[in-house]
Parts: sequence; structure tokens; C-alpha cells
Amino acid sequence: YAPRRMSGFVHLHLHTEYSLLDGMIRTKDLTKRAKQLGMPAVAMTDHGNLFGAIEFYIDAKKAGVKPIIGCEVYLAPDKKELRKEIPGRKNSSHLTLLAMNETGYSNLVKLVSRAHLDGFYYKPRTDKDDLVTFNEGLICLSGCLNGEVNEFIQQEQIEKARESVAWFHELFGDRYYLELHDHGL
Repeated sequence: YAPRRMSGFVHLHLHTEYSLLDGMIRTKDLTKRAKQLGMPAVAMTDHGNLFGAIEFYIDAKKAGVKPIIGCEVYLAPDKKELRKEIPGRKNSSHLTLLAMNETGYSNLVKLVSRAHLDGFYYKPRTDKDDLVTFNEGLICLSGCLNGEVNEFIQQEQIEKARESVAWFHELFGDRYYLELHDHGL
């Protein structure tokens, strides 16, 4: 079997075995497959953690694929320390962050650590205040179907979705991208 080469294509939102109940691929298998498919790079964006980051980095380097370390963080609808239901909102939405450089990796570590230490409410959550403080060196993707923008769209609150996009674009500038998924929905 000769895999179809996908030269130039790079997965930027991908879960490994470190996304419990959501991903299952091991980092070594992921980076080997990315190489087979001709991908110059691949991102690892596990849910709420960076547990596999070092293993992924080493495996990607061995495979000759550029590792992009990221995380699909859980974003609290208000302050991360607020541990109560907010009517009409989920306890958290998804937001994908990718480290551009060493500063970005350091800020990603801070965000994820603070989420576990200060923001845990069913899941390790970060908030917009922390994003303001620790966004340097990070690329922000709007998130999947469970992202804040999509949460508002699904509730037919289009103006709130626009306000959310505007807030993230104001903070991240040209480092903010809307995620598109072809789920057939």
C-alpha cells in the first residue's frame, strides 16, 4: 500500500492518546504517518493538557517532521475561578492554541498550568484575562464545534458570535484564525 502524499498539508488540530476518550494515536505512530503522507509538519493539540509534548517533539524530530506543540484549551465563559453555572452558557468552550516559538511554548505551559491549578471546574479551564496576559507567541484558532464562536452560532446569537470573533481578533491580530471542519453538518 502506497499512501497518497499530501505534500504541504499540515494538521493543526489533532488529538493523541493524551486526549482521554477522544484521541488514540500514539505520537510515534502519528509522526511516522505524517512523514509517510509527505506532511512537512503536524500539530498535537490535546484537550487541556501538554502531557505528551516532549514525547511528541522527540518523535517528530526523529521522523523528520516539524512538531507544532499546541493545546485545545477549555475556555471558561467568565473568570476561570468562578465555579457555578451561567445560564445559557456551557461550563467551558474549546479554543485551540499553537506555540509559534519558545515564548509561545512558555506561555502555553503557563496557561495550561494555571487552568489546572486555579480554573478546574469539571475540566481545567483558562479565561480571557489569562489569554490577555499570556498570548505572546501563540497562534489562536477559534475552536471546533464546541468553540465559543460556534456555541453562539448554534444558539442563533450571531451578534455575540461576531463580538467573540472581534475580541479574539483584537487580541491576537493576524495570529487568529477561524477553524473550519468538514463534518457534513
